[in-house]
Formats: sequence, structure tokens, C-alpha cells
Amino acid sequence: MKILITGISGFTGSHLAEYFLNKGQDELHGTIRWRSDLQNIVHIRRNLVLHECDITDASAVKSVILQVKPDQIFHLAAQSYVPFSWRAPHQTLSTNILGELNLFEALRQTKMESLVHIAGSSEEYGLVHPEEIPIKETNALRPLSPYGVSKVAQDLLGYQYFKSYGLPIIRTRAFNHEGPRRGEVFVTSTFSKQIVEIEKGKKDPVIHVGNLNAVRDYLDVRDVVRAYALALSKGSPGEVYNICSGEGIKIEDMLKKLLSLSRVEVKIEKDPARMRPSDVELLVGSSEKFRQATGWEPEIPFMQTLQDLLDYWRARIS
Repeated sequence: MKILITGISGFTGSHLAEYFLNKGQDELHGTIRWRSDLQNIVHIRRNLVLHECDITDASAVKSVILQVKPDQIFHLAAQSYVPFSWRAPHQTLSTNILGELNLFEALRQTKMESLVHIAGSSEEYGLVHPEEIPIKETNALRPLSPYGVSKVAQDLLGYQYFKSYGLPIIRTRAFNHEGPRRGEVFVTSTFSKQIVEIEKGKKDPVIHVGNLNAVRDYLDVRDVVRAYALALSKGSPGEVYNICSGEGIKIEDMLKKLLSLSRVEVKIEKDPARMRPSDVELLVGSSEKFRQATGWEPEIPFMQTLQDLLDYWRARIS
């Protein structure tokens, strides 16, 4: 089977590539940009076929589709950092929406029958009322960031191209997923990096934080990529599925769990620069629909995820 992963050098893309390589049965292709940091895939680089392609370039996307003729496509290439979407809303919307549109148009024009996975986000739900917990796929979409809006557009485009042109598209909405190689701008990773810097005497024993009151539903990235693979092997085209644990953890409590895995004594200080214009306060989902369709269950305990993330930074910071 030929598998194409857009954004293969990213956090989730690299773990998905590892998952398929560990199964040892697929021809694995991935898209990168000329300026992509390949550090996440350097250890598996020789087992991949990489294609330089900016997804906002329609001709480049079509060229890759014609060259690879993939059986399955996992569309992960995106601007995925929520705070950046306020600073660069145009870039976020154009990358995420037009990039996906280019992929769909390439498939439509070439008459490829590739099975497509669209990686949506819990940020699509945005403003969630307490009585709506746990969030089901039928919940209203009320995005609170340009990033969330872009993911809603991706989601609905996937549905539209399935209904209008019959493209076999399956959409997922993954809730927060963490683990080794998580970018340092993301909350679990920035906390972990700061803790390790304190452990190694690289910074004062102060951790700078944003909003600690928000509640998130956390998974390990390795459980999420396994879910992505199952979505295409057992899910139904046209459907959308939540991928989540069903348990909410306050960001403040997540930080306490990280600190319990270290011996450092720290002071916690609020950093206004880390606050968002509007924040999603409550995201706890129901993955019942996905579990019934695929048999998927999370396997990696969250404390193991945090331990692995800390160890990742301990190996990187000398």
C-alpha cells in the first residue's frame, strides 16, 4: 500500500510515519517544504520517500499526487499553533483551508480514488457549555480562534467534497495530544522544557505560565496516530469522529503532574504574553462513536506521556 502523509516532518506526522514503519508493510511517502526542519524524522529518513511540496501551491500538490498515486492520504500539513493564528490569521487560513482545497482538487482532477484522512481538532468546538460535556460530534461548532475557524472550514470542506464529488474522505477531531517531539511552544512541552532547564541549571527556578484554569482532554500522540490509521481502515467515508480520552485535566493539574516527575522546587509566574485574546476553557470529549466503529482504546497512561516528554527534553538539553 502506498501511503502519503502531508507534513510528515511535524510532531504528529513523524509519529504516524514511525507507526507505519513499525508495521513494516507500507510504501511511505511524505511532503516537506524546502525549509522544513527534518529533525523529527532524521532517524527514519532512509525509509521514507520525501517530496518537496508547499501545500498552498496547487500545481505542486497535483504533481505529488500524480507521482505517488497514493492508496491512502493522511493530511496533517497545517499551521497548527493556536496563538500564532491571532498574529498571522491570513497565513493560518490560507495554509489550512487553501492547502486542503488544493489536495481535494488534485484528487478530483486526476480522478484518484485515494482514501483521505483529514486531521481536525477539538478547537473546532471552541465555546463549550458545561452541560454539553462530554462533547459529541453533533455538538455545535463555535471556534474561538482563527485556527479553530480554519479547522472548521477544513472539516466542512471534507464533508462537501465527499457529498459533491464522492471523494472518500474521513474526518477526525483529535483532542490535545502530547508526547516526545512536541514543539516547545505548546503548553505541555514548554513546561517540560522549562523544568529540564531548571534541573540543569540553565535558568532560574521560575516557570512562566498562561491560563492555568482551562480544562483539556489529553491523549498520547502514539495513541492518536494509531487512531488515525484505524480511521481509514475501519471508519466510514463522510463521517467525522472524535478522538479523545473522555477525561478532563486542568492545565494547572497537568503542571503539577509534570513537577511530580522532577525534584526541582519552582515558583510559578503568570506571563501576560502567554494569554490569548479569547481562550477555550473547557474541552472534554466523547469518543464513543469512534470506539464503536474501530475498537480503538487509548493505551498509554498520561503520566507515561509526561515522563517521555520530560525525558525527550532531558536528552536534548545538555
